[in-house]
Amino acid sequence: MEQRPVKTVHQLLSALVVVAVTSALWAGWLGWDQERDVHADGTTTGPYEAWQVIGLVLTLMGPVCWAVWRGYAVGAVLGVTVGLTACAYRDWSDDGSGLFVIGVGMVMVGGFVVSAGLAAVIVSLRRGSGTVTEL
Repeated sequence: MEQRPVKTVHQLLSALVVVAVTSALWAGWLGWDQERDVHADGTTTGPYEAWQVIGLVLTLMGPVCWAVWRGYAVGAVLGVTVGLTACAYRDWSDDGSGLFVIGVGMVMVGGFVVSAGLAAVIVSLRRGSGTVTEL
């Protein structure tokens, strides 16, 4: 009996769950901080601090690990990539210069590369433990 359609639906559902969790984590870590910090010499930084971005990355590891360990590596990688890209676009699209598109592209590529790398590590760990099913 062919299980391919069921697997595809589960991959899609896992991707949607990861998109939702990624969006919620973005809102929790980065969504509330929208003001740039002005220093005494007139330079500005921000709006995010390093600890916020590091916190987002570390907490995103949880949903990725969960989905990949359950056999939904494609859904995990696509979910993080789409979630981060959509949140960055929404958050930064009010930039009048149009340069936000470069930042959004960097977030998209970075989210894909890091989540795919983490997924590859988890898949190799699953193979070593003998619990791999069809990914």
